[in-house]
Amino acid sequence: MDTHSPVYTLKNECHDCYKCLRECYVKAIRIKDGRASVVSGKCLSCGQCVRACPSSAKRIRYDIDRVKTLLGGRKTVFASLAPSWSGVFDHSAAGMTALLKKAGFAGVSETALGAQEVSTATAAFIAKNDNSPFISSACPVIVDHVRLYAPQFVEHIVPLASPALTHAKMLKEHYGQDIGVVFIGPCVAKKIEAHRHPELLDVALTFEELHYWLKQEFINIYDRQISVTEDDTFLPTTSYEGALYPLEGGMNETLKRIGIEDNINLLTISSLEMFDTALQSFKPQNSSEKIFIEALACKGGCINGPGIFTKKASINIASDILQKVHKRVDIPHNAQTVVVEAYKAEPVPSPEYSLEEIFRTLQRIGKYSENDELNCGGCGYPSCRDLAKALLSGEAETSMCVSHMRKIAMKKADAMLRCMPSASVIADSELTVLEANDAFMRMFCGDNYEFFASRQDGLKGTALDRVLAFPDVIMAALQTGRDVHKEHYPVNGKLYDISAFTIEANALVGAIITDVTESVMNREKIAQKAREVISKNVAIVQDIACLLGEHMVETETLLNSIAQDYGTRAGKDRNVH
Repeated sequence: MDTHSPVYTLKNECHDCYKCLRECYVKAIRIKDGRASVVSGKCLSCGQCVRACPSSAKRIRYDIDRVKTLLGGRKTVFASLAPSWSGVFDHSAAGMTALLKKAGFAGVSETALGAQEVSTATAAFIAKNDNSPFISSACPVIVDHVRLYAPQFVEHIVPLASPALTHAKMLKEHYGQDIGVVFIGPCVAKKIEAHRHPELLDVALTFEELHYWLKQEFINIYDRQISVTEDDTFLPTTSYEGALYPLEGGMNETLKRIGIEDNINLLTISSLEMFDTALQSFKPQNSSEKIFIEALACKGGCINGPGIFTKKASINIASDILQKVHKRVDIPHNAQTVVVEAYKAEPVPSPEYSLEEIFRTLQRIGKYSENDELNCGGCGYPSCRDLAKALLSGEAETSMCVSHMRKIAMKKADAMLRCMPSASVIADSELTVLEANDAFMRMFCGDNYEFFASRQDGLKGTALDRVLAFPDVIMAALQTGRDVHKEHYPVNGKLYDISAFTIEANALVGAIITDVTESVMNREKIAQKAREVISKNVAIVQDIACLLGEHMVETETLLNSIAQDYGTRAGKDRNVH
């Protein structure tokens, strides 16, 4: 895992779905061995892949330990609480302050205070400049998208830091440069801001991390009866119109309240796709009007950020935020705290490949002509040629092309069926033939074999009982969902070995059938011959045994006779002496 990347992948949980790639607008995903990893140099940390991942393999880096270390040090640490808190949590300002003080913070302040300063500074900047369109700098994902993927518009970003960084500077100006500041909100990209500006922001946590951390500390975040004191208030003061920032159009509303010039057209665009589409074909030099674009990466605004962590509907979150916003009668026209940020274009390298290289790569995924390029998007890329480029750059695999893999699987299956010596058939729930190999047609079509063999679809669409004399065996497997095996199954003077099996319960059934008539008959003939040979051998052995028995008797009689004769003569000789 890249320690600087806020989003990473648990590889063991990632399973060939490519959904993160489909959801990632800038395709900052690399597929290797069927698993997706984040390409940190291309990633905008928008967090959409985390939301999209069905197996929770995409994760947001937890920085809780860094906050604990910060709290355990010598610094006085303040929490910068994103304005969407009022829609997510049911606590009052005092309740939220008490809750975070329990976790160890010295004080809690609203990031919306920084938003108010940014709005004031933005209005002043627009009034003094003519470099339309002006693109808001409040959303770090939008800013990085322009820097990396639309660098021609980087000069149009308002050169001010985000509300979070501005607020951090405010706190340091008020409480000392040596304090620690931790941002807490729904945005993952704030972790990138903290990494780039450690002098202002120490750590950024999501609301999800806050919930997990407090749960670890045995602090019930849902306890509405948290005891509060007079000191449990937002520091140094309560926010006003800045609290509208997490809502779509919220920044533009603050600009209106400040009193921005009437000749400026205020536009609101949320989502990377809509923002990119709005800029396509736009020529700033051809525009005579002043345009300010409040651009947000998350649809509907920050209240739909990936780290929001709430089951409340967006409409309820928005309503709660609006209900708690305080209005100011007099809004300063000069910002007290300004953080100037000079944004630089750092376009992501886009390798150029020749048409020959692309066509050669397309052939690797079975695309030999333009008609083969389905552009289905199943791989996660918008077109087959985009997938080819990703293959060339080493960020994709040929197995990602679903249509190509399907064709390969079908070819393998067709080859196996075609070359299989046994008869094979697949039928649907009505026992209508879907697939049947040549061996099946030869075995059961009889005189109609030539007709069916000449058809492109063979037996497809034919009722199985029209060609097979034992469809009940196949039906039994379909109805029971169990495999049916029959050995030496007699049908019309023939013997078959049958294996019927369910492919999809109550929907698809298959069978492999072997004609064993000849082999069984041959085995019977061989067995009969063997029995005849055995019988003859037994008879011969018996005859030999009889002959041997008679010979043994004769021999024994002869030897006994000789022995008696010798015994008699020996006795006489002893008597003589």
